[in-house]
Amino acid sequence: MSSTAAEPNPPAPAAVRTAQADAAEAVLERAGYKPELRRSLRFFSMFAIAFSIISITTGIFLNYGFGLAYWGPAAIWTWPIVGVCNMMIALVVAELGTRIPLAGYAYQWSARLVNPTYGWFVGFAGLLYMAVGGGAIMLEVASPLLLSEFNVNNPSARLVLTVAIILMLLPVVINIISIQVAARVNNVAVFTEIIGTVVFGVLLFVLWGVHAKPSPYGAGILFNTTSVFHNPTWYSFALASLLGIFTLVGFELAADMSEDAVNPVRSVPRGVLWAVGGSVVLGMIALIGFTIAIPDLKTVEAAPLPLLAIAGYWLPSWLVKVFVAFVVFSMFAILVVGSGAQARLVFSMSRDNMLPFSGSLRKVNARSQTPIVALLVFGVIDLGVMFYGYLQSSAFGTLVGATAIIPYIIYFLITLAYAIKRRTLDSLPGAFNLGRWAWPVIGFVLVYTVVVMLVLSLPAPFHGSDKVLGYGLALAALWYFGGLLWRLKKGTAGVKPVEDLVQGPPQAG
Repeated sequence: MSSTAAEPNPPAPAAVRTAQADAAEAVLERAGYKPELRRSLRFFSMFAIAFSIISITTGIFLNYGFGLAYWGPAAIWTWPIVGVCNMMIALVVAELGTRIPLAGYAYQWSARLVNPTYGWFVGFAGLLYMAVGGGAIMLEVASPLLLSEFNVNNPSARLVLTVAIILMLLPVVINIISIQVAARVNNVAVFTEIIGTVVFGVLLFVLWGVHAKPSPYGAGILFNTTSVFHNPTWYSFALASLLGIFTLVGFELAADMSEDAVNPVRSVPRGVLWAVGGSVVLGMIALIGFTIAIPDLKTVEAAPLPLLAIAGYWLPSWLVKVFVAFVVFSMFAILVVGSGAQARLVFSMSRDNMLPFSGSLRKVNARSQTPIVALLVFGVIDLGVMFYGYLQSSAFGTLVGATAIIPYIIYFLITLAYAIKRRTLDSLPGAFNLGRWAWPVIGFVLVYTVVVMLVLSLPAPFHGSDKVLGYGLALAALWYFGGLLWRLKKGTAGVKPVEDLVQGPPQAG
C-alpha cells in the first residue's frame, strides 16, 4: 500500500523523505533496535490518533450527567480549567515524544530516564489502562446504543454481550490488516467527532435561540449550580471537574505510534498539542450548546444519558438516531486507536524481554509490518476483562473508575522521570523544546497530577477503583519478583539509558 494512502497530505519530496527516514532510523539504532514497523503515518494521522482517543464525543456523552449531578449546568466551566491544566501535561508529552520517539511511549521514557524497574511499573500501568476501559464502554454503552439504532430497545444481556464482542474484535482485525487501514478509521473519526459534538451542539443552540420549542431557561442556566447532590462547594467543584478530567486524556498514545510515524520528532508533538487544544475548544462549544438547550433541568439530571434527553426534546427521532450513530462510531474509533497503541506498547516491552513470552509477543508480520501476535493475545485479554465485568453486578463501574485515575498516575511518573534527566534531554535533537519554561511546567504538572489523583481516589465513589489499582500493582509486582528481576540481573532484559541516545552517529557493524 502507498504510504500516503491514509493521508490527505501531499507526499514530501524524495530527498526530504530520505533525510527524515534516516534520522528516525538513527534514533532506533542508537536505542538498540532495528526498524520493524512501517512508517506511513504523517501529521494528520498522528493528530487523528490523539484526537480520536481523547474523543470529546464519547467523553461528554458519558460524563455530562456526572458534572450535572455534582454542580449543575455550571459544571461545564470546569472544562476549560481542566483543559489548560491538561495542556501542561501535553507539553511534557510533546517534548518527551520529540526527543525519545520510540514505540512504547511511557515505558520507554521511564525506563531510559530512570531505570528498567521504574519503566516496568509505568509500562504495566499503561497496559492496565488500555485493557479495561474499552470493554466497559462497549458493553455498557456502545452495544446498547447500537442495538437501539435498529429499534432493539430492550435487548437481552446475551445479545448486548454478543454485539460488544463483535465491536471488540473488529478493531483488532483492522489493525492486523495494516496501520494504514486503522489510520483511515481514525482520520474519519476526526470529522465524526466534530459533527457528533460541535455541529449538534451548535444546532441545539440555534434551535434554542429561535425558540423552535418552549424553553423555560435563558442564558443564565449556563451558571446554574442546582445539582442532585448537595455537598460543600469545593467538593462539588472537584467532582464536577471530572467531566474534563475523565475526557481530556489519552493523547499521549500518539507517541506510542512513533515508530509508525514519518518524521516523528515533528509529527508527534504537533499532533498531541493540536489534538488537546482542538478538543478543549470544540468541546467547550458543544457543552455550551447542549447546556443552554436543557428543556427541564430536573428531567435531564434524572436521565441516564442526559444528552439524549436534551437532543430528544429538540430534534426529530431520525436526527437523534444520526447523533447516536456518530457517538457509537466515536466509541468504536477509540478501540481502533487503543488496540493499535496497546499492541505497540506490548511489542516495545517484549523486544526488551520485559514480558512473559516476550519472544512471541515481539514478532512482527513481514507483510503487514504489524505486531499480530501482540494484537491477538491482548485482544483476547481485553475480551476476558470485559466478560469478567459481564458476570459481575458492579465491577464495571469500578473498572471504569480505575481507568480514569491510571492516566494521571502515568503522567505523574513520566513527569518525575523527565525532571530527573531534564539536562540530558536538552542534548537530544527534537523539533519541540520548552526551554526556560520547562521547570515551571514540570512543577505545575507534578502538583496538578497529585491533586487529580487525590480527587479520583479519596471520595467514596472511587473506593472500589482503588482496589482495582491495588490488584494491578500486586500483579505487576508478582511478575517483577517472579521472573523479570532475574532477567534484569542477568542483563537479558531492559533498555539502554537515555545517555546512549545522545551519542553521535551510530557505528556500522
